[in-house]
Amino acid sequence: MNTDELLFEFQNIRKQIETLYKHIKGTPIEQQVIAKLEALDVSISKLEILNEEMQTNLKAMEIIEEQLLQENEKKIKEHKFYRDLFKFAPNAYLVIDAQARIKQINYTAAALLNMLPSFLVGKLLIDFVSLKERPFFRTKLNQSSNVKSVQEWEVSICPRNAQAFDALLLVKPVREALGTQSLLQICLHDITKYKHLERSQLAASQQPVLSEPVKTPHKLSGLHVLFVDDEADTRELITAVLMQCGVMVTTVASVTEALSELERSRPDVIISDIRMPDEDGYALIRKIKALEIEKGWQIPTAALSAYLAEDRAKAIRAGFQSHLHKLAEPTELIAMVAQLAGRA
Repeated sequence: MNTDELLFEFQNIRKQIETLYKHIKGTPIEQQVIAKLEALDVSISKLEILNEEMQTNLKAMEIIEEQLLQENEKKIKEHKFYRDLFKFAPNAYLVIDAQARIKQINYTAAALLNMLPSFLVGKLLIDFVSLKERPFFRTKLNQSSNVKSVQEWEVSICPRNAQAFDALLLVKPVREALGTQSLLQICLHDITKYKHLERSQLAASQQPVLSEPVKTPHKLSGLHVLFVDDEADTRELITAVLMQCGVMVTTVASVTEALSELERSRPDVIISDIRMPDEDGYALIRKIKALEIEKGWQIPTAALSAYLAEDRAKAIRAGFQSHLHKLAEPTELIAMVAQLAGRA
C-alpha cells in the first residue's frame, strides 16, 4: 500500500467515525462510545504522524542509496584503473602465494619469463629459478612470512626458451583482503648488465687502477618522501612507483601518524591525500605549517585527490605547493616529486 492509498484509508475511517457520532447521538451509550471513538481518533492521528516520518525516512534512505551507488561506481572505476595500471606498468610486477604459485602477473613480468600472462597464472615461480639457486629461494620463501619489510632477493631467472638473466626481486609480504592467505608482492628487475659491470669492476680492481668508475644514480635517489593516505592500496601503489626511482618512502594512514613521524624525522617531500576520515589533508597542512614555524623547517608539500571536483586552487591556497589527481600517470607523480625536491 502506497502513501496515497494509506491517506485515503485514514480519511474513510474518519468519515465512519463522524457517521457513528451522528447515529449514537442521544442514545444511552453515547458517552461511552464517544470516549472510545475519541481514543480511536487520537490513535489515527498518531498513525498519520508515523506515516509522515516513515515517508521522510524513506526519502532520506533513497538519497543515501543514490550516494552509495555513486561512490560504488567511483570505486569500480578506480579499481579498474589501478588494475590496468598494474597490468600495463612498464615495471615487472607479480604476486605469488606461500608456495610460490603465481596469482597475478603483468605483461612486463610475463615478457621477462617469455610467456603470456594467462599461461603463467597458477604456475610456480620457482620453476623459473636456476636449479642451483632453488634451495636459496625456498629458504627465503619460508622466512618471508616472519618479515614485515621489503626484502631483496638475487637469483638467476631462466625464462622459457630464452637466455637466463640475473634478477633482483623486491619482495613485500601482504595478506589477502578477505582472507588470511599470505601473499608476496614482487617487483622483478633484470640486473644482468649491472652484475656484468660489477664483475668487470671486480676484475679491474685486481689490476692497476687507472680511474674511478663513474656512477650515474637516478636523480631522485636518496630522497625521503612521507606519504599520507587512509587507503592501503594507494599507499602501496605510490610506494612502488617512487621506489623504482630510488626514493625512500614512509607511509602513514592518518594525520596523527604523520605528525608522529615528523617528530622522528624530517622528510624531503610530503604528499597527502585530501579526503580522509577524522582529519583531512587541509587539517594536516595547517599543522605542518605550524610545525615549520616551530622548527624552522620548509618542507615541500603536495596534495593528492581522487575526486575530479577537488579544487586545485583551494589546495594551493591552503598551503600545498602542488596538486595531483590520483589517476595521473606515474610519470606525472615522479615529475612532481622531482620539482618539489628541486631535482627536476
